[in-house]
Order: sequence, then C-alpha cells, then structure tokens
Amino acid sequence: MIDDDSFDPLAGAGLDTLAIRTGHVRTAEGEHGEPLFLTSSYVFEDAAEAAARFSGEKPGNVYSRYTNPTVRTFEERIAALEGAEQAVATSSGMAAILSTCIALLESGDHVVCSRNVFGTTTVLLDKYLRRFGIDTAFVPLTELDEWQQALTPKTKLLFIETPSNPLCEVADIRVLAELAHSNNALLVVDNCFCSPALQQPLKLGADLVVHSATKYLDGQGRCMGGVVAGSSELVGEVLSFIRSAGPTMSPFNAWVFLKGLETLRLRMVAHSANALELALWLQQQPQVECVFYTGLADHPGHAIAAKQQSAFGGVLSFRVKGGREQAWKVIDSTQVLSLTANLGDVKTTIVHPATTTHGRLTDEQKAETGITENLIRIAVGLEDIADIKADLARGLSVI
Repeated sequence: MIDDDSFDPLAGAGLDTLAIRTGHVRTAEGEHGEPLFLTSSYVFEDAAEAAARFSGEKPGNVYSRYTNPTVRTFEERIAALEGAEQAVATSSGMAAILSTCIALLESGDHVVCSRNVFGTTTVLLDKYLRRFGIDTAFVPLTELDEWQQALTPKTKLLFIETPSNPLCEVADIRVLAELAHSNNALLVVDNCFCSPALQQPLKLGADLVVHSATKYLDGQGRCMGGVVAGSSELVGEVLSFIRSAGPTMSPFNAWVFLKGLETLRLRMVAHSANALELALWLQQQPQVECVFYTGLADHPGHAIAAKQQSAFGGVLSFRVKGGREQAWKVIDSTQVLSLTANLGDVKTTIVHPATTTHGRLTDEQKAETGITENLIRIAVGLEDIADIKADLARGLSVI
C-alpha cells in the first residue's frame, strides 16, 4: 500500500473506473459495496464540536438535509464523470432545474431557452418563474441568429437540452457557450439524454450541467432524483438554496443511483446501438412519415452530434402517417413495449408526447416546437432488437 496522503489512485482513470470507484471511502467495517446511511441527524462528541460543525469551522456532517455520506458519494461520482469541480444532488430532475434558476437568478433577470425542451421545463420557466419577475424568451435550438436576437442586457442564463426532447435536435454547445459568455451570461445544459457517458458539456464550455437522475443515471426506473454539476462557485450557490429550501436527494435514492452508475457507459453504448438499428428500420416502414434520431446520417444535427458525443443515445421519435388516432393505435397495439412517459430504462418505453410529456403546452407552443399529434417517442431499451422491431411492426400493422 502507498502511504502518501497526496496520492490519488483515480487520477487519470477512465470513465468506467470513475463510475465504479469514485467517492467510496470505506468505514471501519471494511465494506466492499458503498454503505447506505439512513439517518436524519448525526451525534457530536460535545457541544463545542456541534458548534464548530454548524459554523463550518470543522468538517463533518450536521443534518442529512445538508450532508449525508451516501449522497456525498453520489455527488462526487457525478462530478468526476462530468469533469466538474462539484456536484449537488436534488430530489428530482425538475428540482435541479428549479434550484439552479432560483439560486442564480433574481427578479428582473432574463433567460433564453430553447423551445424544444421537456414540457415541464417550459411550464416552470414560462409560468412560474415569470410570476417572480424572471422572463424567458423561447427560441429554436438550432437558429443561432434567433439566440443572438433574443439576448438583452438583462439576460443572465441560456438553457438548452441537446439532444432535445423529443425531436432530438442538436445544439453546438461550444458555440452557445461562447455566445453566453460574450454577453455575461451562463450556459446551462440538460444532459439527460446523453449522460456523461456520451457527452460532457462542461468540457465544451458550458457552465452547469443538470440531470434527471431518474433517467439513464439510474437506468432501471426505480427512483426519483436530480443533480447539478459545475464549478464550485456556481454549485455552491445552488447548494445553499437546496439546503435552505429542502429539495434534497434521499440517501436511499443516492445509493440506488450509485449502483446504476456502475454500468452507465455499458448501458449507453448498448442503448445507442439498439436505437440506431431501430431508427434505420423505422425509416423503411411504409406507415412512418419521418424519423428523428441524431445517429441517422440525414439528421440535420448529425455532424454536430458526432463531434460532441461519443455515441447517439437511446431516444428517438417518429411521425406516423395520419394523426392522433393512428399514433394511438400504434401505441395501443404494442404488447412488449412499456407505455410510460419515463425514459432511460433498460425496458423500452413508448409515449405520445402531445398528450403526455408535452400535454400542458398550448396548441401554439406545440406547433412551434413540432409536437404534432402523429408524433411518437421511443426510449429504446436493452431487449433483443428483433423483439423491439417485432412489437413495433405489430403496432404499425394496424394503420
């Protein structure tokens, strides 16, 4: 054993190693797996130690809304995978987005957000933050001119998903980061579709990355959670809000997510391979109008995605010929795929965005973002691809 406190055995380690090893400091019990600390509070040696911990003069746990060893391990692991100085875990992906906005914005500030984001993100920005004097302009993700035109002296934050939900549009993260910084604003990237296994926005110039850990970071559809990663300065502000407001991650959920991270890259590679094969197959089906997947060579964002991602992910969408009736018939006629709005599971999921994930958008917003009645989104899982195709063929055969 090397007896050197400065030695870091994970320095320069690969992503798989980081996903399995980062953050685990064994207790005196010598456990091989990460321990689960189900405790709300911590006991101090004496009153002086309690005071020192609460004041921050002495390191250590105070209360599990503030810190928890299991949650801290998850945070350190995500920070390592994203190449971030620090990460903070939240109770859900939307809690991560809300906490970021509340911590870094104030009344009078302005946000520019891409139109094609998760429907609830649009509602949060357009309805709720607006009540507190934070206005948001929504622009097409890929139209740089419109991003430039939307900026004002009050713009403090640019927010994007790339690839986007559900049409898989792709933004050039480096270009938008430069635009944000030249206007004294921050770029926040929702990296949910790719995960750090396929894309690391911070290395491309983004200031913060947010995730719904509920999706690919878990990979099994088991728990709710979110995370924000970036510089210690920015994440520290988010952490301060989370500790005060309370949307923190439970230790049990963090422990579950740690198990998911151990297989993250392997799963993402397999998801990507299945999704590409399915997208190519869907293009050949006579009932399909068009397919949206960044791995297709004719996708408008294919070149950018190939440049900033190591693979193309597991989510695709397609339009069937017809409208809602035809889309619903396809969905209802599948027997293996899971009809659920979640994504990122090993089980393939299918959903009708216009009436579920983006159902709260107005008709005008849906039209602007391309959420049509004949659009179907599939998060391709890890079943045998032949079985996924057969189930979709069954669905398509009824229209």
